[in-house]
Amino acid sequence: MFNRNLVNFLFITVFIMTVIWIIQIVNGYVPYVDQWTRELVEKFDDTFAYHVFLMITNLGSRHFLIPFVSTAAIVLWIIHKHWLPPFIFAGGTLVTYLFNGVIKNIVQRERPSILEEANAVGNSFPSGHAMISMVCYGLLAYFLIKKLKSPKLSIAVQIIFSLLIFLIGISRYIINVHYLTDVGAGFFLGFIFLVGFLYLYEGLRKKIAPSQVGEKSNL
Repeated sequence: MFNRNLVNFLFITVFIMTVIWIIQIVNGYVPYVDQWTRELVEKFDDTFAYHVFLMITNLGSRHFLIPFVSTAAIVLWIIHKHWLPPFIFAGGTLVTYLFNGVIKNIVQRERPSILEEANAVGNSFPSGHAMISMVCYGLLAYFLIKKLKSPKLSIAVQIIFSLLIFLIGISRYIINVHYLTDVGAGFFLGFIFLVGFLYLYEGLRKKIAPSQVGEKSNL
């Protein structure tokens, strides 16, 4: 089991770091993390790894997620036989997308480079791919696991989706359309949104009637 005090310490530490990054960026400074990692990302330019991550990054792009979320929501409705899981899944993804845009407009950080084919235009902080993928694929994994009876299969789903979320987020750094702090902040903010939507789901599930949804709480 995780040590709650350690988890709280890590959460507070990352929160403080994110706030510091925002303050630095808004005031025109480049965080040290980004200064230290600029030379590294330049080495990936036009390499095999670059082109692999260019394909991976599409799994978090708007043109892929719109049909994917729509299809996945239908699948969740079929396997759960209730409207709440697909509603939280699709609604949570949409709300996260909207909030990401709001935060970007407030911080207004320019990207290290523009790449339209990778849906990399507009402001940079925080990474929408990292933030939205955390919520989208995190919620999908959660609702799929609730219907799996095999512990091993549940663990496999968690590992696969966690790896997918990480690869999508870090792809934005590898293809040089986001700074590393953009990605880190995107993961952190996405995690906060993900936990919030999970608690919202469990709260609504209990109020609607647990017998109708037919699930036990995992929180």
